[in-house]
Amino acid sequence: MRHTYQAVLRGNELEWTDEAPQRLDDGRPVHVSVTILESSASQGERMAEALGELARMNAMAEVTDPAAWEREQRQDRPLPGRTS
Repeated sequence: MRHTYQAVLRGNELEWTDEAPQRLDDGRPVHVSVTILESSASQGERMAEALGELARMNAMAEVTDPAAWEREQRQDRPLPGRTS
C-alpha cells in the first residue's frame, strides 16, 4: 500500500512537515519516490503574467456588466429558499 507524506527536501535530507512515516524508526533504508512541486511563488508569478497579458490584449473589453457576464459563464441557478 502506498502512503503519501509531506516533506521539504533540503540538500540531501528530507524534513517532514507532517507526521513522519513510522517505518523509518528502525533505521533501515526505505525506497522513496520524490516529486518536486513548483513553489507557490512561481505559480503566482505565472498567474500575474497571464493576467497582465490578458490586460494588454484588452481581452474583456466587450464585457460591460461583469456580474452578468460571470452569472452567464457559471450558469448560476437560484439557491433554494432565496428569492434573489
